[in-house]
Amino acid sequence: MTHPRRIDAAQRIAAKDPQGRIQVVTDPDPSGPPTALRTANPSWSCVGGDATHHVVFQDDILMADNFFAYAEEVAAAVPGEAVAFYEGWEGRNSGVVRLGALTGASWAYAIDEHVPSLALMLPAEAARGYARFAAEHGDGWPYDVVIQRYLKSLGIPVRIGVPSTVDHDDVPSLAGNSTHGWRRATFFGERTPATATGDCATFTVVPFYQYGESKCAVRYGAHWEYLETHRYLLREGLLARSDAGLAAADAPDLPERVRRQVWLTAFATGAVFDGLSAEDPDPAVTDAVMNSLGPGGLCEEYTGAELLDMIPLIRRLALDAFASGRAAHRAVSEEPRAGEPDETAEVVVTGGDREFAGQLARLLRDAGVHAAHAERLDAQRYPNVTTVVSPGGPGDTAYPLTDLLADAEKLGVRRLVHIGSAAVYRGEPGGNHAEDLPLDRPLDASALARRQEEQACLNWGAETGAAVQILRAAELVGPHAPLDGVLAGWMLDAWTRRPMRLTDGRRHQILDHRDLADALAAVLARPASTAVYNVASAQFDETEFAELAALTARRTAWEQTPAQQPYAPVMDTGLITAETGWQPTAAVHDGARALAQWLACDTHDTLTPRPRRRGPVD
Repeated sequence: MTHPRRIDAAQRIAAKDPQGRIQVVTDPDPSGPPTALRTANPSWSCVGGDATHHVVFQDDILMADNFFAYAEEVAAAVPGEAVAFYEGWEGRNSGVVRLGALTGASWAYAIDEHVPSLALMLPAEAARGYARFAAEHGDGWPYDVVIQRYLKSLGIPVRIGVPSTVDHDDVPSLAGNSTHGWRRATFFGERTPATATGDCATFTVVPFYQYGESKCAVRYGAHWEYLETHRYLLREGLLARSDAGLAAADAPDLPERVRRQVWLTAFATGAVFDGLSAEDPDPAVTDAVMNSLGPGGLCEEYTGAELLDMIPLIRRLALDAFASGRAAHRAVSEEPRAGEPDETAEVVVTGGDREFAGQLARLLRDAGVHAAHAERLDAQRYPNVTTVVSPGGPGDTAYPLTDLLADAEKLGVRRLVHIGSAAVYRGEPGGNHAEDLPLDRPLDASALARRQEEQACLNWGAETGAAVQILRAAELVGPHAPLDGVLAGWMLDAWTRRPMRLTDGRRHQILDHRDLADALAAVLARPASTAVYNVASAQFDETEFAELAALTARRTAWEQTPAQQPYAPVMDTGLITAETGWQPTAAVHDGARALAQWLACDTHDTLTPRPRRRGPVD
């Protein structure tokens, strides 16, 4: 697939197949907005009548020797799977390739992310069905996101080659991806045809370095959580050893934040590797995958020339961290572990979105709260529960608030902390709104439902004698956040190439999901007294907020529109700080990016996210 401006490059790639099977497909609308999605449809549709598999190459690739003979053997070995012959050093799946290479695997299954589609092979029938799916469900999403959702809908797994037998040629992107900087394979090399095999590794913890931040993908049940690496190491009892190792290591001439994030990534990679293999990895392979670690995490911040100077320094630091992580895992694995929370938990998070509630319970444990998540309150499972945290909303039909309160009363719960919403202030005059503001102005239906939910909790407390506290949360930001917030709506517009609609004069407050957990922990650490707290991480004017969406999702056109209905005004958050000492500490830019990535890569179970509602913020 190519654009007429790069037809020569595409023809050179096509000429590499000794059997002449590659067809060059050009953009059907070369003067239109640059997007790979438009050219993908004809590229996947031109399947040969007797083909068993179909491969689509983008026009900016380099191929390893013997690629075509190897690809034929791969197709025969794994006839029903998608095969990615390339994975870039900047993706979540760079960590998958890194672990696969270190453990000696030839293939590894991808974790949830946009499908690496620089050189992708599908079974022929799957290839023939792509265009119809894209027409019905594409909705403007990026090409690699659409194909991810398509393969998920078919139940076709994606395996990634280790090493990649295709690399990214360093040429400017016509699809608008040059903002992602220098892009190459995590681990590139040649594979001989005889090495093709169906064996494929799978990992449940994957450290990776992306957008300047070290993270770990951790599988919980059927879903992945993407959390900061230092948080993962804390949960595994390894953080203190990591910090000590970094303090003792030779400090290369790198920015302090780069040193720490590189160290965390490589240390966690060593710890995970030690749990997978008792053998030492090939030193040449270890050098190669640590060479790509730094550029993968920093390619959007630094130029290629700058990264070339940094690579040797990062590699040496990463190798030290990798060895330190292996040693730390061996030491900690011999110590007794507390394990997951059990029936002794006194704080239970229940109600609302199940994944958000489970994530919140884990974040509370990180903050030192002995918390557990339950889909419903259960006396047999959690007989010691004294406190319930309810992150529900008026739309919670799986565990309605009335049922939750009735079950809490049966269990003798003595404290309820309910996560409310800044929406209750909607319709009130401008200014900073304190918790004691009388709420008596007309409200829209959503805000009224939020207020009624608060009142139901307070009434329950008066009837049962239990302490009830309300945390009125600003617009939540992070994975599993409600989709009807302004930022989520704008990000959905940006991802699907629709204009973001701005209204002059608005100010916005957001609450990072990590700050919410810390605020809850601060409230739970004190006896229940104050009934209502306002909680927010940061505030923005309209333009600043739109720029946050553009930087963390995708830049699209902006349109000015008149205000059509009330929106949540700014809250005063001084009370919770004065009484508990809590202050927001989360990097809200990272939280916004986590929301953008979740919307693009992790809402595929229903093919597209829940429908957007052009109403006010809940």
